[in-house]
Amino acid sequence: MPRSGIIRAGRLLELEAVAAVARQRSFRKAALDLGLSTTALSRTIAGVEERLGVQLFARTTRSVALTPAGERFVARMMPALREIGAAIDDATDQRDAPGGTLRINCSSGAARQILEPLILPFLERYPAVAIDLVTEGRFVDIVAQGFDAGIRQARSVPTGMASVPISGPVRFMVVASPAYLVGRRAPRVPADLLDHRCIRIQLANGASYPWEFRDEARDFAIDVPGTLTLDDPGLMRHAALAGAGFAYVAEWRVAADVAAGRLIPLLERWTPVEEGLYLYHPSRRHPSAALRALIEVVTES
Repeated sequence: MPRSGIIRAGRLLELEAVAAVARQRSFRKAALDLGLSTTALSRTIAGVEERLGVQLFARTTRSVALTPAGERFVARMMPALREIGAAIDDATDQRDAPGGTLRINCSSGAARQILEPLILPFLERYPAVAIDLVTEGRFVDIVAQGFDAGIRQARSVPTGMASVPISGPVRFMVVASPAYLVGRRAPRVPADLLDHRCIRIQLANGASYPWEFRDEARDFAIDVPGTLTLDDPGLMRHAALAGAGFAYVAEWRVAADVAAGRLIPLLERWTPVEEGLYLYHPSRRHPSAALRALIEVVTES
């Protein structure tokens, strides 16, 4: 058989299997993405490797990585696979109702914020559409990782992307439980936090996030002290409710706690307002009918 016939149109599913494993670096996660068993996916990849005559993935009991040959193969194959996917999307766009699966990448906090007001009503309105909402703290290249769209704060939307606002501006708050404040002097200016226990914020890259403040003349940040560091705002809220110290979180996340008196806001005139969440997607790619429908729902709200 000539080499040009090794991967034919009939092997599109096998190429998608290779792309999924390369993206996830895990047979188990890739199998979940594809709706296959791990055993079936392993056999598919082994069949591709046998026909190509090269090993695409180096496997251990704990990790999966592309071999040099695999890196070259995936780099050459992915643009063509994306073009095929775009052609399929263009064809299926001719249907009356949007359908298929939308893969969306966002932070866990953004997912909590949009799930009930946006995602669930959208699925009710378009039952033929499925949404895979993948949450990650780190920022990813949504094109390279096979996502249709991403949801992030405005300042985190990559250049070259088309975007639409999902939420309005977000105010951040410094809060603590009434129990923590008993016997302690409440901070009057941000610098007073240096004398308190604070719940420190760890970023996706491992660095500590300094709390940002704003006055009439300038923006500034404080590297607050504390013995507890968390990387999830939901956990920070729970820790503040338990009296662990001050937390720095978005207002929407603790609004009910503040209204009920479970958390006390402080330094309100110092805390900044940031732009809200945006839905973004590649500007040069024709969006699918499902993505266009989601954008329409976003702009309606």
